[in-house]
Amino acid sequence: MIRRFSTPLLAVLTVLFVGTAMSHAESATLLTRHVRQVTISGVAPKVGHMEATKSMRLTMILPLRDRAGLEGFIHELYNPASSSYRHFLTVEQFTEAYGPTREDYETVKDWARNNGFTIVGTSRNRLNLVVEGSVDSVEKALHVTMNNYQHDSEPRTFFAPDREPTPDLPFQLWHVNGLDNYSTPHTMLQKRAQGQPSVGSNATTGSCPGSSFCGSDMRAAYYEGTALTGAGQSLGLLEYIGTDLADLTTYFTNAGQVNNVPITLLSVDTQSTSCTDNSAGGFCDDTEQTIDMTQAIGMAPGLSSLVMYIGTGGKSGQSVDDAGIFNAMATASPLNNQLSSSWYWNPADPTTDDVYFLEFNAQGQNLFDASGDSGKYGSSIWPADDQYLTAVGGTDLTTASAGGDWASETAWSDGGGGISPNKIPIPSWQVATAAGCTKCSQVYRNVPDVSANANFTFYVCADQAKCSENLYGGTSFATPMWAGYLALANEQALEDGDTVLGFINPTIYTIGLGTSYDTDFHDITSGSNGYSATVGYDLATGWGSPNEGNLITGLLAASGSFTITSAPGTTKVAPGGQGAVKVTTAATGTFDSSISLTASGAPSGVVIMIKPSTISAPGNGTAAVRINVSSKATAGTSTITITGTGGGVTNVTTFTLTIS
Repeated sequence: MIRRFSTPLLAVLTVLFVGTAMSHAESATLLTRHVRQVTISGVAPKVGHMEATKSMRLTMILPLRDRAGLEGFIHELYNPASSSYRHFLTVEQFTEAYGPTREDYETVKDWARNNGFTIVGTSRNRLNLVVEGSVDSVEKALHVTMNNYQHDSEPRTFFAPDREPTPDLPFQLWHVNGLDNYSTPHTMLQKRAQGQPSVGSNATTGSCPGSSFCGSDMRAAYYEGTALTGAGQSLGLLEYIGTDLADLTTYFTNAGQVNNVPITLLSVDTQSTSCTDNSAGGFCDDTEQTIDMTQAIGMAPGLSSLVMYIGTGGKSGQSVDDAGIFNAMATASPLNNQLSSSWYWNPADPTTDDVYFLEFNAQGQNLFDASGDSGKYGSSIWPADDQYLTAVGGTDLTTASAGGDWASETAWSDGGGGISPNKIPIPSWQVATAAGCTKCSQVYRNVPDVSANANFTFYVCADQAKCSENLYGGTSFATPMWAGYLALANEQALEDGDTVLGFINPTIYTIGLGTSYDTDFHDITSGSNGYSATVGYDLATGWGSPNEGNLITGLLAASGSFTITSAPGTTKVAPGGQGAVKVTTAATGTFDSSISLTASGAPSGVVIMIKPSTISAPGNGTAAVRINVSSKATAGTSTITITGTGGGVTNVTTFTLTIS
């Protein structure tokens, strides 16, 4: 018999499963972390046990069937030289190729029912299975004890497990997202401090009330065109609180504009879509939510739809339902090809949502995420440093006139940027860029990728109160702007008879290293967020902001690759001797980037040097591979691999080294 419990507390657990089959059901730890370090160390002391009958809501998310295969497919998907280039998958195709099997999904359903849970929701990609059950059921099913702890930095308690969950299933689980409410989401938004000047000395008058910037001013500055409006495109926003659309109406009325974009407010779980003074039992702040809408619509006023995905965010004893929101975005019909998030939180494991981000990449969706408003990174920030999304930094913009063209731009002092605090490995498309950036990491992800205006220069209407002028700033503004800009580019791509662009990072890094960079981007070379803005890529502003419609042209045209060959194919060197091989690279299509060369596979006693180690843009050149063999080297045959990386493309060539 399945028992139902009704209680004041309804938390959310998200259980993600990995399809590594075992021969029989057994308890096994999950492949991601769940226990917080503060509970292990005692920094957050235990204050009691969770009430056994309290209800918890679990979203069991099964795993990707073949993650390695999916990552390989995505690499080809964004390689202009591949036959798979931009051949994106539908949700159904993704599910059948890389999603959980129907058999595994049914197994999880049976496991949930047998452990006292009630199934309350399913998903068409077979990743999420939503169930409800008591704390007692959770503890028995996952072999944990659910305790309450005193928060180490906030005046509240939080619940969390005392150990890693070990459910009895014939395959390992990926993650249980929602086993704690230690972290709550925060917006990438700042309010000017009292007494702080409303606008910097170089700020330009905007066209909204109080000479502040409207969203349409950003369109005029960064697009400077009228032909593209985002027609036919749908844009999705991640939010952890609902909104009051009356604030959106007030904004456009006061700006003397009309909003023609249909708005859909979609709750993915139990969170209300409403946010008013008396909603949720008290004051509700919809500043972030309204900003996201006005900036996205300001850049792309002809969007076919704007969808706000609203999920629980850790308030009132709930867990952060990032898994519910991201999976809803990944399975929407129609899909939103441009997505935006202006929130940050601190998961126990920063890889937990990669299953959704990989699905975005495979389906041609691009998630933009705000890089933060605290300057140079000094502590954890997520998901801005994830490798599967586009991180947006902040600038201080000056325009030629109210509603006029771009005039100049500097780095915004508070814009987030730096080396991944979560030690996310550097993605392949960023390797060549990092090699030429003195402050960048060669090992970890560097942030941001791009940027746009984030200074205290905007017009904002929210909270059913008087609208403000030049009071709010943050990368919260820049991020939905970029999502709107991508909608313009995707509109153009479809008009040209092509497909949407999908994940743009491999392409923008190709552009950044090519000769069209200064045409496509505004390169921000002054100002600092703790890192100085420099020529080219930097940790303050990334590659910079869009340069009119030129970047749209560049995004659509960046469809090239390079070849790499080595000769001779076989080289014989005696112990104590030397040898050489010539490597040649040749650009194809529109490839216009430098190429970094590295060697691997050398046996003990062999040193390989490549000169030059970088082939300059546009990627045509030769390099000498010098082979030095120690007199003590062991005779034998090895395969030496020379890897060329540039513009988001990686290719290899090999030759055989025989020591005799």
